[in-house]
Amino acid sequence: MKYRKWDAKTKTKIILESLEHKMPLAELCNKYQIRQSLYYYWLNEFQIKAHKAFESGHKNKKEQKLKEENKKLKQIIAELSIELKKTELELSEENEQ
Repeated sequence: MKYRKWDAKTKTKIILESLEHKMPLAELCNKYQIRQSLYYYWLNEFQIKAHKAFESGHKNKKEQKLKEENKKLKQIIAELSIELKKTELELSEENEQ
């Protein structure tokens, strides 16, 4: 079998087809020209990550908002640090004169 890249939708379709139709694994693998080991790998990944389908988007929105706020705060800190350096430089120049 040649090497191919499978997208997430196709992998899901194959796994769900096997679960819904109770098709013999050998028949399913022949139909899509995949190895049984690959099918089991996908099935394992599907089972591990299936709970994510039921997670709400609120957490993601909250995380995004926090990331944006964090970015703004870092920008403010950077600007204040530059101002402080300028002030220190100006004071040191005044003391030298």
